[in-house]
Amino acid sequence: MRILFDTHALIWFISDSPQLSKRVRTILLDPSSELFFSPVSILEIAIKHSLKPILMPCSPEEVKADAVASGIGELPFVSDHAQKTGELPWLHRDPFDRMLVAQAMTEGVKLLSHDEQVVRYGDCVMGF
Repeated sequence: MRILFDTHALIWFISDSPQLSKRVRTILLDPSSELFFSPVSILEIAIKHSLKPILMPCSPEEVKADAVASGIGELPFVSDHAQKTGELPWLHRDPFDRMLVAQAMTEGVKLLSHDEQVVRYGDCVMGF
């Protein structure tokens, strides 16, 4: 299975947080799973870290380095993803989540998200 992390799921995975269930962790650690992070998540972390480092204590550099060290590949965000973002129904207003949903839809990967509003986008999202 090809899986794209949403921002929270990425941080929780690389920090070994109990927020990820054993079921999800088993899927993520399965050798047949291909794991990806998006520059969209790095952008979200960069903005939140610069505005309120207490609420987003990890830096974008740390998250990217930890993701790469964990064997997670970077899935580039391209203009097709940007176009798809504008075509999505307004089930969710967060621009970062909308970009990640559009990226997952366009690339045919599952977006791993804990956000119930994101899960409403359907089969492209794996909720937990």
